Amino acid sequence: MKITVAPSILAGNLTDLRSSVIQIRESGARWLHIDVMDGYFVPNLAFGPQVVRALTDCELDLFFDVHLMLDHPEYFLKQFAEAGADLISIHVESLCPIAEALQAIRSFGKQVGLAINPETAIEKIFPHLDFVDLVLVMGVHPGFCGQKFIKSSLEKIEMIRKKNPTVKIEIDGGIHLDNARLCIQRGADVLVAGTSFFGASDPRKFVQQIEHE
Repeated sequence: MKITVAPSILAGNLTDLRSSVIQIRESGARWLHIDVMDGYFVPNLAFGPQVVRALTDCELDLFFDVHLMLDHPEYFLKQFAEAGADLISIHVESLCPIAEALQAIRSFGKQVGLAINPETAIEKIFPHLDFVDLVLVMGVHPGFCGQKFIKSSLEKIEMIRKKNPTVKIEIDGGIHLDNARLCIQRGADVLVAGTSFFGASDPRKFVQQIEHE
């Protein structure tokens, strides 16, 4: 199983996003995680398709992992696809028809992700599990960086891996070097790191320590 660190730009330098993207690329990370928030699904606002397009224009050969924390992601799927997203994840708790939205992402030629919050029963994603490329398990309540990891997320990872041995599993929130090992042992293969990545004294070493765990 190949492990991937996906640094979250939300924890970067918001006054100079390009420098944060360059820092991610220079660390050796291959993915860039972009959180999109509407102020309704979560009590915060962050980023839109214009930001994604601007970052893809940096041409730094990163995989753009776009996480839509939106009540109605179906209204924005085409915009984010055209902006340069490689993978688009929506939440199973969203207010849209989930199956139709996932199919729309696929129709735009993008990889398909389905995210789940800590308080949601894991069984809610099972009807869609064989269709998606990735399941994003939230390790914190979504919306803000720097929260403490919720340990019950480990059980979700394990249950998904048992249900589908091949789907990618991404864990997002509260990830640091110590709990990254636990997530990988349970079956996660993509780990989103925001505060811990940008706060590391040596981001390249941080990525290597997780990806070569």
